[in-house]
Amino acid sequence: MNKLLLSVLLSSLPFTAFAKGDDGDGPSGGPPRWGVGLGAMIKDSPYAGEGTSVQPIPLVSYEGDRFYFRGITAGWRFIDTDSFELSAMGKLRFDGFKVDDLGRVELARNGIDYRLLEDRDMGIDLGLGMKWKGRGGELEMELLADATGTSKGQSLSLEYGYPITLGKGQLTPKVGVTWQSKDLTNYYYGTLPEEIARGVVNYKPDAVTIPHVGVSYFRPLGEKWSVISFASYSSLPDEITDSPLLKPDTDGRASVFIGFSRGF
Repeated sequence: MNKLLLSVLLSSLPFTAFAKGDDGDGPSGGPPRWGVGLGAMIKDSPYAGEGTSVQPIPLVSYEGDRFYFRGITAGWRFIDTDSFELSAMGKLRFDGFKVDDLGRVELARNGIDYRLLEDRDMGIDLGLGMKWKGRGGELEMELLADATGTSKGQSLSLEYGYPITLGKGQLTPKVGVTWQSKDLTNYYYGTLPEEIARGVVNYKPDAVTIPHVGVSYFRPLGEKWSVISFASYSSLPDEITDSPLLKPDTDGRASVFIGFSRGF
């Protein structure tokens, strides 16, 4: 599903890198606060009838003294030190699908008539974000809850990365895990009560834990430009892969991204 992988990708990209630099374009001659660019994502969707595709992605970020905006995330830092950051944050959740985007034949093979399905809408999550940085690497945690009544679910994510300097660039291998509540998993991977009432199979997954691995790379190109790339793979648990909304034999989802950004 396009929006699903877009959400995963934009949540994982190190947008703060777009605002880092030494060209003195920012306030008082400091590093630039704005980053604007464009990239392309190759993604493999697990949903029935969707395959691998390439999609252009706009990149916009802003880093203020307290307020920040990074793609699909905005926040306000209460604590901001060299080693720890605590912020209130909001994030767009692009999970979901339009029924017309799914494969009718593939759904029929799973025993589902696409005409009986409802769209799954995106939502807005609110919560807390925390980051720790030190000689041993970087640890990030997000605790979020649906604020729009879309899924009425919650999620908790934890990710560890270890930046490695390679020439003028920085390579960061990452490993993490995301817990999703039953309500959240049910909405995006289960079948809804109104669909079941129409005759769709009753599938109600429980809460799930989704591990993932990835690697990002950032490198300045001159004084104002930079290149950023990212690759990620998530291993999907049985509660998700057994969903009749997904392709048979699905065991994970993957995405690769490369983009260019200019600091202001």
